[in-house]
Amino acid sequence: MARLRTRILVFEAALTLVREGGLGSISMEGVAARAGVSKQTLYRTWPSTGAILFDALLARSFGEDGMVHVPNSGDLAVDLEALVVATIVELTNSTQEPLLRAVTAAIQSDEVLASQYRERLLLPQLRAIADRLRQGGVDDPDSAAELLLGPVFHRWLLRAHAFEPDWAGLHVQRVLRATTPRTELLPPVAGGQ
Repeated sequence: MARLRTRILVFEAALTLVREGGLGSISMEGVAARAGVSKQTLYRTWPSTGAILFDALLARSFGEDGMVHVPNSGDLAVDLEALVVATIVELTNSTQEPLLRAVTAAIQSDEVLASQYRERLLLPQLRAIADRLRQGGVDDPDSAAELLLGPVFHRWLLRAHAFEPDWAGLHVQRVLRATTPRTELLPPVAGGQ
């Protein structure tokens, strides 16, 4: 694996090249030249430009500890809404969205990159969200985590619908209703029956 200083240079070079000329303009040779490293240095750590871009996005998205953080204020609905809003903001950021879409497209045809995405981003995200849902008393937190994120990515990836200002809160309420046991949703029966 490349040293931290090398990774920073490579990430800056790759992101700059994409901003300047789009995804089609990026090559291992171009990244190496811009970063001031050899192609062999790149290939020892990354098999493709897609992998470099993916790592660059991970470095920007996660905290210094490299962990997925889910809010925990004690109010599950508030925490999930904050998470969904932050996800939407990240996906729709005008400087980052073209790159996210390009990496998402590359994942569809690059099995190595797809595997990295699953193992390093998707599964850790789902586990962290499921842990928060479990703490909040949701019965099937793994399914609920997918139910929470799936529609967000569907809307973004397919541009199916815009993210209206109140969508995140309404979406969280739908997910919580769908994942809360029916007995908790029903009003008490008169006479204790």
